[in-house]
Amino acid sequence: MTANNRQTFNANFSEEKYHSFLKLLGKGYPEITFRVAESPIFISADLKQKLIAAGEEIIALIKQDNFKELTQKAIPTEWKVPNENDHPHFLTFDFGLCKDEKGAISPMLIEMQGFPSLYGFQSHLAKNYKKAYELDSNLTPFFDGLNEESYFELLKKVIVGPHSPHEVVLMDIDAPNQKTAIDFFVTANKIGIKILSLEDIKKEGKQLFYTQGNEKIQIKRIYNRLIFDEIAGDTSVFDNSFDPREELEVEWITHPNWFYRISKYTMPFLNGQFVPETRFLNEVEAIPSDLENYVLKPLFSFAGMGVIIDVKESDITSIKDPENWILQRKVTYEPVVESPSGGVKAEIRLMYLWPEGEEPQLCINLARLSRGKMIGVRYNADFDWVGGTVGLMES
Repeated sequence: MTANNRQTFNANFSEEKYHSFLKLLGKGYPEITFRVAESPIFISADLKQKLIAAGEEIIALIKQDNFKELTQKAIPTEWKVPNENDHPHFLTFDFGLCKDEKGAISPMLIEMQGFPSLYGFQSHLAKNYKKAYELDSNLTPFFDGLNEESYFELLKKVIVGPHSPHEVVLMDIDAPNQKTAIDFFVTANKIGIKILSLEDIKKEGKQLFYTQGNEKIQIKRIYNRLIFDEIAGDTSVFDNSFDPREELEVEWITHPNWFYRISKYTMPFLNGQFVPETRFLNEVEAIPSDLENYVLKPLFSFAGMGVIIDVKESDITSIKDPENWILQRKVTYEPVVESPSGGVKAEIRLMYLWPEGEEPQLCINLARLSRGKMIGVRYNADFDWVGGTVGLMES
């Protein structure tokens, strides 16, 4: 982490500035319903290079010719969607910040997804941190020489593609009321697409439509933000709209199958200095004697639900479907971010865009601060200097 930026930020920090920042961040948008942290993370050049290297190791696996074969069982039969494309359009990799054996800050992989995250909001967040706290204009959340303008051009290229923006819709179950709705609105403002709830979309034959005024508009592409795990098998949500598992004349950005292919399921196939030991539970021949150093995770869960942190042997032996669980060596987060009341743990998400016919490109990041047992917002409700944030680097 960069000590000078941190020291300067903390010396000038005040609760009044934080509340002014939050007001500026939310101006013109619906209320932000998740906690945004008091501070960004300042990423050093050394940590930046480690993050890039860690991401490249994962990309190499995903680009293997046999990747689809390796991950065929990752997709639950009941949620398989037809017409899958060759690669995901979004990749997000979560890394906990730890100390390596030499005492240096190093990233360790926690989770990964072939699914979009807060691609619109993170740029908006970084810009408002810089403005509200009067940070150095040289600081950026972007990688690979991107700036706000070129980043949103690339995002539009990936999401809208050759279509007109009105033919492309951002879809979720109840989109305007999702916790991450501000991301939807920032994205729509920047690239011109429509935000629709599932029930706003109607099917005629194999085609999908929405109405705007008296006009019926065919949907050519769906920027999909619907996660099947969130509806917990309740397919009645499709009754007044359409079922994504049907044969449809629509393009998916990104195709729902990639949510499963690139996930906790992928981690046992990885190894390297930035990846903790991870095995499918049904392939664990002997239960480790040091279970306190492991965490047990269900393959099919959302936002950390079902994870067992303090694993006991009885937890393992009582599982009826071990093929749907992984046993992973715990990652020990280092409290690397210095707050006015002590060290805070941090996690950084690398966010890639993968345009059709091109290579995946590392673009921007998301970060989270935590004092709780787990990183997620629900585990940090009673603390300050926690929540969603962004990493800033010297450009």
